[in-house]
Amino acid sequence: MKNRVITISREFGSGGRTVGKRTAERLGIPCYDQTLIEQISRESGLSPEFVREKGEYTTHGGWLASVFADRGPDGSSTQDFLGMVQRKVILKLAEEGPCVIVGRCGDYILREAADCLKVFIHADMEKRAERIVAVYGEREEAPVERLRDKDRRRAAYYRFYTGAEWGDARNYHLSLDSGVFGIDRCVDLIAGLY
Repeated sequence: MKNRVITISREFGSGGRTVGKRTAERLGIPCYDQTLIEQISRESGLSPEFVREKGEYTTHGGWLASVFADRGPDGSSTQDFLGMVQRKVILKLAEEGPCVIVGRCGDYILREAADCLKVFIHADMEKRAERIVAVYGEREEAPVERLRDKDRRRAAYYRFYTGAEWGDARNYHLSLDSGVFGIDRCVDLIAGLY
């Protein structure tokens, strides 16, 4: 039998990482977010900072910029190499046992390799802006621009490496508005479906 894995895809500032961590705690299974970055960094030899930024986001400029950015003579890039290592690590973690995997195209990578509950966490712009100011200490002047930039780059990365649309409800089993339900209720709903 395949292992039961939950993947959490999320809009920046929606609390998806927190939902993933709390769901894992509730279920008594590991959550791979920061530890996933560390494992990918060790496996690839790339810095954790590079993995954190380039493992979910395109370069500034969107998907077209990713097509041409930092390509070697063979047409591959460091970001392509990172994507291959990321895939390998996520597949290995899913094989090892039940877990929660946050971001990094986990839903797409595990689409046929694991018994997987795919979740997308989102919220309206106002709620997310409030959250990044409160939680991450963002300046209140421009959180909306930062949210739009992160979402645009995350969507472009997902499209470039999966061919699918990030945030499209058809790609997930469950799409939850954390601004309406709150973090704790999102955890309750996900855990209840596990």
